[in-house]
Amino acid sequence: MGDTKDVFRNVSQKPGLQIWTINNMEMVPVPPQAHGNFFEGDCYIVLNISKGQGQNSDIHYWIGNSSSQDEQGAAAIYVTQLDEHLGGSPVQHREVQRYESARFKSYFKNGLYKKGGVASGFNHVEPNSYNVLRLLHVKGKKHQVEVSWNSFNNGDIFLLDMGKAIVQWNGPKSNRGEKLKAVLLAQDIRDRERGGRAQIGVVEGGDEAGSPELMKIMTSVLGQRKGGLKSAIPDDQPDHAQKSFVRLYGYIKTKNYPPSTSLEVMNEGGETAMFKHLFKSWKDKGQTQGLGTTHTVGKIKVEQVKFDVMQLHARPDLAAQQRMVDDASGEVKIWRIEDLELAEVDPSTYGQFYGGDCYLVLYTYMRANKPQYILYMWQGRHATKDEITASAYQAVNIDNKYNGAPVQVRVTMGKEPRHFLAIFKGKLIIFEGGTGRAGVTKPEPGPRLFQVKGTNEFNTKATEVQAKASSLNSNDVFLLKTERACYLWYGKGCNGDEREMGKAVADVLSRQDKRVAMEGQEPAEFWVALGGKTPYANDKLQTQEPQHSPRLFECSNQTGRFMITEVDDFTQCDLDETDVMLLDTWEEIFLWIGNLAYEYETKEAWNSAREYLRTHPAGRDPDTPICFVKQGREPLTFTGWFNAWDPQMWSQGGSTYEQMKNKFSDETSVSQIALDLSITNLNKGPSEGGYRAPGGEYLSDADFESVLGTTRADFQRLPKWRQNDMKKKAGLF
Repeated sequence: MGDTKDVFRNVSQKPGLQIWTINNMEMVPVPPQAHGNFFEGDCYIVLNISKGQGQNSDIHYWIGNSSSQDEQGAAAIYVTQLDEHLGGSPVQHREVQRYESARFKSYFKNGLYKKGGVASGFNHVEPNSYNVLRLLHVKGKKHQVEVSWNSFNNGDIFLLDMGKAIVQWNGPKSNRGEKLKAVLLAQDIRDRERGGRAQIGVVEGGDEAGSPELMKIMTSVLGQRKGGLKSAIPDDQPDHAQKSFVRLYGYIKTKNYPPSTSLEVMNEGGETAMFKHLFKSWKDKGQTQGLGTTHTVGKIKVEQVKFDVMQLHARPDLAAQQRMVDDASGEVKIWRIEDLELAEVDPSTYGQFYGGDCYLVLYTYMRANKPQYILYMWQGRHATKDEITASAYQAVNIDNKYNGAPVQVRVTMGKEPRHFLAIFKGKLIIFEGGTGRAGVTKPEPGPRLFQVKGTNEFNTKATEVQAKASSLNSNDVFLLKTERACYLWYGKGCNGDEREMGKAVADVLSRQDKRVAMEGQEPAEFWVALGGKTPYANDKLQTQEPQHSPRLFECSNQTGRFMITEVDDFTQCDLDETDVMLLDTWEEIFLWIGNLAYEYETKEAWNSAREYLRTHPAGRDPDTPICFVKQGREPLTFTGWFNAWDPQMWSQGGSTYEQMKNKFSDETSVSQIALDLSITNLNKGPSEGGYRAPGGEYLSDADFESVLGTTRADFQRLPKWRQNDMKKKAGLF
């Protein structure tokens, strides 16, 4: 192994992706044109540095199935040294072929090429090298190579890459989303590996007669197809033959874990977002505690930064973080569920919600001169199951009335999102029980206590609590409503803004005289109304919320059974219109419904979202709001989590498969180039492509693969140094 200083001299610490392979026990840079091409006989080191605050570096070492023990050991040593060179901040990941992590695969949006690579191996200084013959199996983000009709099935898509021409064959049961992904992959190969000088043709499986010229080419390369096609293999079916080649890492072997077990190594202060998600109140060094945690007496409350609504549209990321689509100045209409039907609520009582009721709140606002809608389904804690079911049913009816435009948000009593609070301008009051329906007997009059939380009209609500002294908290404002008066109780930890909001709510709650009761200076009748003075929470809180990065998941049953797969380092392009996507922002769960998603997927995604919250290791709140968002109608609170969101991507159907397909050259020109190349490849004799074993005996194709561990075609595509290295290891010279 070379001098460490020399090895890491050219390592860049700027944002971006850098890859090295292990050659003769040395780290050798892989040029950008070859990023995503991985040979199963090698090991690789991948460094990704991303923009952002805090931890932003990841080092992966990728272990090919056929790599040597020495190469694996060298890769592990170099990873440790690289980590030290970068100050110990990166997170280290062990990646095993076919079991790569979501983060690793996210670096290569068009997938991983693990077997065969490209024409000139790793020497991609010449992007126009056309000595290529490979078959790529496009399924999810995996691309396998085996040039044979036996590789095909009726549910997937295959790319026959012949250098100057690429033929895409679509399985009869593949969908438009999968076809679009394959087209984008073919285009990427053309542009990145061939300098834009290759042509692409498409064959629709099941309708091969519609592309006779291209089928001639496929037949000339693959031979005549015999028999029917196999059924698609589910993504989750393991390849046990491949697993047998995997070398075991120390710790994993000791613990008897599966060979494909993922491994991450991180230093204190460099924890990943996924790791932090395992903890409900993760605290970084220097960060204050989250809401609801009491501390020793003497701690002060951290003031929240005031929110400027004028920045929302200029800063989508701020809109997402603040969970605000606008300044809440739009139109509001509210219905209550009565006898399982919708009953309009008197606007004079807007903002008053009763725990025994369910409400639908339709909020309308303008964006780019077009109306946008949010439909909140507020479900009281004491509402009946029938009423809760009816609220969901009636929400669908309203959604249909507006042609599916509304974003639907389920709101559980006490878990109201910030925008919901803002709609009522600081005058939202939530009664513990009862109903707002006319003619219903009201409870016996008596003292009622309300806790007021908030500093402005965007974040304030008053919630009824038990009228007992133990319900008080020194950090907040409380309203005590009795037959004679309404008391404003100011805890020692509250500030002037909170007191002002308390006064505003008190004016809505009661027309009686308002009396101020400062903590420690309460009149006797105040304690009498609460049943006597008893201990209550008086430790002062710190109110900065814990930071959790968003996570995106793909919900799909394309493989035959419903699966949820995380999408790491996500972008807008990762939103698959054939699926349902789950975006977890910690405070809210978004279910993004693609236009081509199946109804079954939507239903299962809803159930899975609730199960995801229920089983989360951090003990997540099962009542976290769940928002339904439809493709093309995404609010700022959703789009703000994506960097450089393009609102036009789906406005006119986006780059559909049909549009992409029509961009390609006509079938005749593609087939002529491919035919010339295939004839050349098929006519190669032993003197051009064969090798002789010691003693002069010529190796047949079967013997060649047995001795060298790869096909003759794959071997010919390797760089010269790699061919010689493999021949040495096989004892051919």
